Amino acid sequence: MSLQHDEATSSVPRWRIIGPGLVVAATGVGAADLVATLIAGQKFGYTLLWCVVVGCVMKIVLVEGAGRYSLATGRTIFEGWRSLGIWTTWYFAPYIVIWGFVYGAAAMAGTGLALQGLIGGLSTTWWGIASGLLGLLLVWTGRYGVFEKVLAALVGIMFVTMVGAALLTLPNLGELLTGLAPRIPDGGLVNTLALAGGVGGTITLAAYGYWLREKGWSTPAYMRVMRIDNSVAYVVTGIFVLATLIVGAELLYSTSVAIESGDAGLLDLGVVLQDRYGQWAGKVFLLGFWAAAMSSLVGVWNGVSLMFADFMTNIRGGHSDDAEARAGGTWYRAYILWLTFPPMLMLFLGKPVWLILAYGVLGAFFMPFLAITLLWLLNTDRTPAEWRNKLHSNVLMVIIALAFVALCVNEVRKAIDQA
Repeated sequence: MSLQHDEATSSVPRWRIIGPGLVVAATGVGAADLVATLIAGQKFGYTLLWCVVVGCVMKIVLVEGAGRYSLATGRTIFEGWRSLGIWTTWYFAPYIVIWGFVYGAAAMAGTGLALQGLIGGLSTTWWGIASGLLGLLLVWTGRYGVFEKVLAALVGIMFVTMVGAALLTLPNLGELLTGLAPRIPDGGLVNTLALAGGVGGTITLAAYGYWLREKGWSTPAYMRVMRIDNSVAYVVTGIFVLATLIVGAELLYSTSVAIESGDAGLLDLGVVLQDRYGQWAGKVFLLGFWAAAMSSLVGVWNGVSLMFADFMTNIRGGHSDDAEARAGGTWYRAYILWLTFPPMLMLFLGKPVWLILAYGVLGAFFMPFLAITLLWLLNTDRTPAEWRNKLHSNVLMVIIALAFVALCVNEVRKAIDQA
């Protein structure tokens, strides 16, 4: 088997080894994650820097588990969930429908906000609609090669702009290093958990196996390649989130400047950069803001649509290898349409409180669901013995599951208070 690993790795050109991992990491880091990180820097300076490292490790572990299951078994993650019982289907069905509707509106609003600040001319709503339609066009045919190149370009823009903004602020390296010591500031437990959990994705983590398949990595021979891909992608993401925290700490915490929660906070930061360094700095940052928001939109339009196509094909008696379960099929395109057009109504009518609450609660339940089901799948005969979890993987996954259960409880409590 090791010979197959070496052959697979050596047969893939070095520049092609990084692909699906970068896609899943970029898709998971959107405008909302940037704002959460900026606010953490604004409130606590570098105190929560260690959370960025922890968050990257958490996502590397979960995504590696999802990828390992798919490569070792040749089955999709949804096929794995179904093997655990009908309860997984009953959970996933309402989740993916409600999540898609609300996320579609949020993603278009985020990209629209960035373009309205960057270019102007149209309202946030109309720029958002244009972004949604562009996302639809980019993924409609399901050609993975094109999709991956688009995501790589967006990642390049967001990485260069945010790291550039961090370097521009001339971070205090001494204070930066002190942030690597684990500590939770007074009143900062929720921020700590949210920052660690927000480094790169929720449902899109489960899409990793589908992107591996679209890439053509579908056997255990690609296990080593997958692990390199996943680790490098989240290191890049970690640097990006670290840069965001630096900007929040240097520009906001040190000067006691507050920004709004929500995507509008990024516009506030663009104004701060513009006032301090000139109009060009604000515009460059807004370009990075747009790239982060657009990478999440395009990634979800493709990856979660692949998950929905697999889900619908399986519950209708088909198989995950059927054409209808793959990119370009009827169900894949149906979900793209669901993500794009019905949510446009929310851009005009506002966001119904009950739907937002349902979205928040279901979303909070997904990460514990993923961690617990991966533990189940990767420790039983559903996975070949050679590729089951080792002790260190189990310890890490249990810790991760407990952390996300704590986040879930907090989110449910917050939803009850708002109801």
